[in-house]
Amino acid sequence: MILQQAKIVIFYGTDTGNTQEVAEKIAAYFLEIHIKIDIHNIIDADIHTFYQYDLLIFGIPTWDFGGIQEDWEELEDELSELDLSQSKVAIYGLGDQFGYGDFFIDAVGWLYEKLLPTGANFIGKWPTLGYEFDASRACIENDQEFCGLALDEDQQFDLSDIRIQQWISKITNEFESIS
Repeated sequence: MILQQAKIVIFYGTDTGNTQEVAEKIAAYFLEIHIKIDIHNIIDADIHTFYQYDLLIFGIPTWDFGGIQEDWEELEDELSELDLSQSKVAIYGLGDQFGYGDFFIDAVGWLYEKLLPTGANFIGKWPTLGYEFDASRACIENDQEFCGLALDEDQQFDLSDIRIQQWISKITNEFESIS
């Protein structure tokens, strides 16, 4: 399936609005390549609507010492029970690599771990190169990659737009190559 024919959605959780702003940027970049996507705050979503989409993009911030955004945390039990084996899933997350370098984007790792049993086809892994942190639950592949896009709006906000654009290009290519 080509991406232009796919049904795509972003579900995000946010407390400060930053994760929502990133969702809107992602949607705008997709629109530039003539792909319209839906955006929903996870607090207002019925997770059974996940089945209506071919590509699910999930956004989650990490709070303080590895804390999970509360709207996502409330869905913890339901997430693991989903069957996403027919879906492609990409995750992005926000964190502070200097203020909380031992827990950088841990919530992304938590969400990835919760979705592993669902059979989801994960796309959009992101290199750890260019970040300064001590530990992250989101690290995979011998700590060479995050399981999703890592954004630091506190310390590296000037890199966010280019990282988002590159990530969209990556998930676009990966989506079409495994369809």
